[in-house]
Amino acid sequence: MSESYSDAHLREILQRTKVIAVVGVSMNEVRPSYYVARYLDLKGYKVIPVNPGHAGKTLFGETVRATLSDIKEPVDMVDIFRRSEHVPPIVDEALEAFPELQTIWMQIGVESPEAAEKARARGVDVIMNRCPKIEYQRLFGELRMGGFNTGVISSKL
Repeated sequence: MSESYSDAHLREILQRTKVIAVVGVSMNEVRPSYYVARYLDLKGYKVIPVNPGHAGKTLFGETVRATLSDIKEPVDMVDIFRRSEHVPPIVDEALEAFPELQTIWMQIGVESPEAAEKARARGVDVIMNRCPKIEYQRLFGELRMGGFNTGVISSKL
């Protein structure tokens, strides 16, 4: 069962967000977690990569952190690239680490109604089973059919 989110709500989240911690980011350029994080970085968001297997390395000009608790600055959104069963402790850590957290965003295929309920009870917006890159492109006019920006201007689809 997938939740539905209004375009206005998604647009508001993407416009107010400045700092995104991406949990489960890969150093491999062909992995979705890498290119989604890179895209968000290129769009002007500050992306803080989180992956214990790559802690200490540099990605998008930021040091990869082992855990959310290793981030000492405010974070607006936590974007989760982990399987659904790993989400509850990540959300618990996010709520503990970031008192001003605005959004928990779970990637396509990732859902945790229990964790979502806990975050919402703290006043945090939760988006599940969506990709911020795809939503950004769709809402701000960059998306072509198939989900790819071809870079080619065409009068037909």
